[in-house]
Amino acid sequence: QNLAGFSFMAPVKGVLTSSFDKGQAHYGIDITAKKNTPIKSCLAGTVIFSDWTTETGYVMLIQHSRELISVYKHCSAMLKKEGQFCKAGEVIAIIGNTGEDSSGPHLHFELWLNGTPLNPSSHMSF
Repeated sequence: QNLAGFSFMAPVKGVLTSSFDKGQAHYGIDITAKKNTPIKSCLAGTVIFSDWTTETGYVMLIQHSRELISVYKHCSAMLKKEGQFCKAGEVIAIIGNTGEDSSGPHLHFELWLNGTPLNPSSHMSF
């Protein structure tokens, strides 16, 4: 999983409250932040999903180069639609507490490369 050349930006600055744990099927990390904190795209890419889900509320997926996808869950507001391009560091959503699996304002953030989940903490600091 070679991510050399990628210069990631943290989607939010906050407190890491839940770590990546593939064994527990927690394929990302949870970062708490104040209500209405803007969420930024970690890299340039195209929005491939921006919609509501029962479990995780408002969810956005962004397709980046080299088969890399970033996932942003529990958002309160979506600022990009499917098919729209976003630059690295561009505000794409607002932190929220949406979906049945949420217990306070936070971002659940995932990185997937070729269908394999990666630990975001290995590639950027929050």
